[in-house]
Amino acid sequence: METALYLPVKRFLEKLGFTVKGEVGGCDLVALSGDDPPVVVIGELKLSFNLELILQAVDRAGAADEVWLAARLSTRGKGRESDARYRNLCRRLGFGMLAVTNTGDVEVIVKPPTAAPRRNQKKRSRLIAEHQKRRGDPAKGGSTRAPIMTAYRQQALACASALAQGPRRVRDIRVEVPDAGKILLNNVYGWFDRAERGIYVLTDAGHAALKRWPQQSLDERATGNRAP
Repeated sequence: METALYLPVKRFLEKLGFTVKGEVGGCDLVALSGDDPPVVVIGELKLSFNLELILQAVDRAGAADEVWLAARLSTRGKGRESDARYRNLCRRLGFGMLAVTNTGDVEVIVKPPTAAPRRNQKKRSRLIAEHQKRRGDPAKGGSTRAPIMTAYRQQALACASALAQGPRRVRDIRVEVPDAGKILLNNVYGWFDRAERGIYVLTDAGHAALKRWPQQSLDERATGNRAP
């Protein structure tokens, strides 16, 4: 699966000084430098180099400073990474190519150009905001069969955790989750119910979500204790 390529590519980019997170804004991985504004690197993962991988990269390119295609290195050396036409196409499009070996090493096949690409500033800003709002790196790049742990879902789970022991006031939850008011009111996932004005409770769906994604409650964070 593509997720097996994620950690080797993540380590490769981290060694270059980037902070890497998986499944951000539909991209398999997004890496940001520590600069202000940050350098944005998008990585797309496939088990082999193919046309679909290039098409995905084309779709993402407007939001990035660099785009890297990453795939598993073919065992017999007959993959697209050995095809000069494929490598030249990546060079013309401005994409880098990374090959991941069976031992988890990463080989640079093509380096992306240093010239600044044309940018889609709106899409670029959304990627940066999502990357920076996420706590940690909760999703492996290349995931396709599970809900993506977005920053919004993380905040909704924090609200659910606060309500796990009973009704709470929005203003109390907002101390930990600044957007709690909007999240509880919009109730995108069906986890919350309003008991009375300004007070919410957790639904059965919310309790089920906490079983799937266990959280540390606000009270436990405040006392420094960890949830079992």
